[in-house]
Amino acid sequence: MEYKDYYNILGVARDASQDEIKRAYRKLARKYHPDVSKEANAETRFKEINEANEVLKDAEKRAAYDQLGSRWQAGEQFRPPPDWDAGFEFSGAPHQGAQGQDFSDFFSELFGRRARQGGSAQQRTAGKDHHAKIMLDLEDAYRGGAHRISLRVPEIDAGGHLAYRERSLNVQMPKGVRAGQQVRLAGQGTPGAGGAGDLYLEVQFRPHPLYRVDGSDLYLKLPVTPWEAALGATIKAPTPDGTVEVKVPPNSQSGRKLRLKGRGLPGNPAGDLYLTLEVILPEAATPRARELYQTMAQELAFDPRHALGV
Repeated sequence: MEYKDYYNILGVARDASQDEIKRAYRKLARKYHPDVSKEANAETRFKEINEANEVLKDAEKRAAYDQLGSRWQAGEQFRPPPDWDAGFEFSGAPHQGAQGQDFSDFFSELFGRRARQGGSAQQRTAGKDHHAKIMLDLEDAYRGGAHRISLRVPEIDAGGHLAYRERSLNVQMPKGVRAGQQVRLAGQGTPGAGGAGDLYLEVQFRPHPLYRVDGSDLYLKLPVTPWEAALGATIKAPTPDGTVEVKVPPNSQSGRKLRLKGRGLPGNPAGDLYLTLEVILPEAATPRARELYQTMAQELAFDPRHALGV
């Protein structure tokens, strides 16, 4: 997927005001409109200009786009990080106006998710719902409880420039909340005649140094020695709820999975914790260690490549 430099497409600076963006768009739209333009690439340029304007004219879309930074050049291969839009608060369905437009894969990758999150089919008289993605540590999800979050609310200031308002909230996170789950804060959206809308927080997890999360299950690579794997052993393993003892069956190989039922994320039912054994060989760093390896090579009739026929 190619990165799109929307500021370059409209020929404006990254700190351009909304009036400057509007003037640049109108000038280029007149020049490249397919019905009147004699330029050979008029239709392609007109689509690019419309797409750039769709993003930069809107404070929320522009703020999300700016979050990616300016480290990429137009046309470079690009894949947005999964948490690139975390911490921003968006009102309603921020990309509803782009429906039906023939925009690029780049636009769809950045904004399609929130467009699909749009409001209910039946419009209410209450204020708009808001949406935000937040990043949690796995331990926060495991234990639940009070959690303080900070959100950035994009706005246009009096000078027509993009600005941010910081908003902090105390949130009661449910125990065992899952990645992708939405936590609803009633009345924290836009005020309206029929009452304020709600704020929906989409939960995602920060990368964890030990565990990989898949739904309610957790996965951990558990190092074992060759003798523990070959002879079997009872060893200690970490869990989010503390250290436990697990039995390694004799003749275990790297990649073998041990299941600890109910040791994943809490819930009804609770998830499981899967320990993937990883046999770690000690280094032959001393004469005695080399001697032991040489003895194994001589006395154990073992060829791990026998099945390969080599």
